[in-house]
Amino acid sequence: QVHLVESGGGLVQPGGSLRLSCEAVGTFFTIDTMAWFRQAPGNQRELVATITTDGEASYANSAKGRFTISSDLAKNTVYLQMGSLKPEDTAVYYCNIDIWLREIQDGPDGYWGQGTQVTVSS
Repeated sequence: QVHLVESGGGLVQPGGSLRLSCEAVGTFFTIDTMAWFRQAPGNQRELVATITTDGEASYANSAKGRFTISSDLAKNTVYLQMGSLKPEDTAVYYCNIDIWLREIQDGPDGYWGQGTQVTVSS
């Protein structure tokens, strides 16, 4: 039974910072590509940032220069450091991690976190 545990959301003023965490827990072989998505009310879920196990990161235009994705493979955890937050960053943030349950299988399985609310408001 593998699942992702998110933490770190909350209410922050415009211009503030937050750090989100997402840990993969359970029994599995290893984790693979990790990502953060977000979904604002009435909007589709959108990709915010991704990071490979080699540390190669990519960002949506809305996140470039303000957000940093990182990981600690020893802890099976991915982070999203968010700065210069704007009201339009308000959304539920979801992590997604590809996980190899077994050393030999056709491909990794994708898992989602439960979501954490980020509200940017004065």
